[in-house]
Amino acid sequence: MPATPFHSSLCFSSSSSSSSSSPSNSHQPNPFLSPKPTTLLFHKHPPPLLHSTLSSQTKEKILCLEVMGVDAGKALSLNPSLHSATLQSIHSVISFLQSKGIHQKDFAKIFGMCPKVLTSDVKTDLIPVFTFLSEDLKVPDQNFRRAINKCPRLLASSAKDQLKPTLFYLQRLGLKDLEALAYHDPVLLVSSVEKTLIPKLRYLGSLGFSKSAIVGMVLRCPALLTFSIENNFKPKFEYFSGEMHRKLEELEGFPQYFSFSLEKRIKPRYVETEQSGKDVSLSLMLKSTDDEFRELLREGA
Repeated sequence: MPATPFHSSLCFSSSSSSSSSSPSNSHQPNPFLSPKPTTLLFHKHPPPLLHSTLSSQTKEKILCLEVMGVDAGKALSLNPSLHSATLQSIHSVISFLQSKGIHQKDFAKIFGMCPKVLTSDVKTDLIPVFTFLSEDLKVPDQNFRRAINKCPRLLASSAKDQLKPTLFYLQRLGLKDLEALAYHDPVLLVSSVEKTLIPKLRYLGSLGFSKSAIVGMVLRCPALLTFSIENNFKPKFEYFSGEMHRKLEELEGFPQYFSFSLEKRIKPRYVETEQSGKDVSLSLMLKSTDDEFRELLREGA
């Protein structure tokens, strides 16, 4: 189903739209107006926006953002260029994204996470991203929305300087499943090779894993490269080696270990396993449902 065209009056001056509207339409409720009362606008990031000296275009711009479900105060704070952006330029971005299958209901998430997109240049910024999705990631047109909703930051990334080089690096590493990269782990494509990906690979190497073992772990669990070294790898590995006293080979075979919560899953399951005296593999200990886990402990693995 094609996306519903975004009502142009939201991004153009209210004076022009009101003067041209017919009497039959003037009393009809606008389906795009937010149900939130105006007193709740900017409740999270109250900016000095709605001052009486603001121009009508600025007020219309604020309304445009809020009607889409975007916190205008936060958006203007994160992307100061919005202050000088014209309503026409914002509308051109919205219209282009809708032409690519992005729905109106997606804008709150996309622009909320990446307000930079609102001031993108359609020709030099956005078209290359969709060309990358189509030609490099082999994403069919009807699936653009799926990929973008999974990682809105794709729209705020340079196809030439970020997306293409990172895809090349990941493919050299062995991640050749384009579908997985497009729909499951596209965040890898917007990650810095030098500042994010390589340091994580080096840290895994410092734990004692060989290069081939690390590549195998990443292939089994690409999300491994999205985890924080300080908040994930370090505390979980310290518990794995210091408390659980398990061998590296188990982690090599089940790198998904790092995807489970240390406090809510790993520690409680390990404690119960130790108390039962049963020998349960790392994967079964963590992947099993609560009922399956209890059954494992009763019967023995």
